[in-house]
Amino acid sequence: MSNPDLHRVPNAKLPSKSAVSIYRLPGGGGFLWAVATGPDKTQDIRGQTIGALNVLEGFLKEAGLDRTRIVKAEIVVTDHDLKPAFDEAWATWMPDGHGPVRSFVQSVMPEGDLVEIIITAALHP
Repeated sequence: MSNPDLHRVPNAKLPSKSAVSIYRLPGGGGFLWAVATGPDKTQDIRGQTIGALNVLEGFLKEAGLDRTRIVKAEIVVTDHDLKPAFDEAWATWMPDGHGPVRSFVQSVMPEGDLVEIIITAALHP
C-alpha cells in the first residue's frame, strides 16, 4: 500500500522498522522523524554522540533541512552520569538559539551503544 504523503526509510538491519519517516501535510510543510546511534561502538559517549549527530545530519540534508529545523530531541543513554559529556558534544553541534525541546533518559541498550538520539524536525512549508 502506497501513501504519497508518507515516506519511510527502512532501518538497514531491521527493515520492519524505519530510520526515518517523513510526513508531508496537504498544504505544505510536515515533519521528519529520525533515529540514530553512533556507528563506532568503540568510542566514548562524546564520540558516539558526534557520530549519531552526523548520521542525523545526513537524514536532514536528504530532506532539504538543516539542524535548525529540529523541534524536538529525545536522548537515550546507558548512564545518566554521561550527560555532561553528551551536552558538550551537543553544544558544539547545535547552533545557539536553535536548540529544540529535549529530553534525556537512561535505559538499557544493545551492547556497545551508549547513546541513541531521536529527532523531530519541521519541514519547510
